[in-house]
Amino acid sequence: MAGALINQAINQISGMLPFLLNMPEKKFWLDYDSEADVLYVNFTKPQRATDSEMLKNGILVRYKDSDVVGFTVLDASKRN
Repeated sequence: MAGALINQAINQISGMLPFLLNMPEKKFWLDYDSEADVLYVNFTKPQRATDSEMLKNGILVRYKDSDVVGFTVLDASKRN
């Protein structure tokens, strides 16, 4: 039987499904650096960005030429 932590994680992931299913790419990788509190979302592996843009909300969008190859979320644990 799943514990309370597992149930909470399942509920949170279930709530994210509509967003995840509408992502521009259907295959992506997530990496979280807990020490830096940074979430990396990559649409290609390896991700070789040639340019990036910092948005006002603290999210860094990474590009290879004109294609978005991923984004970086700063202070990830502090976001709802």
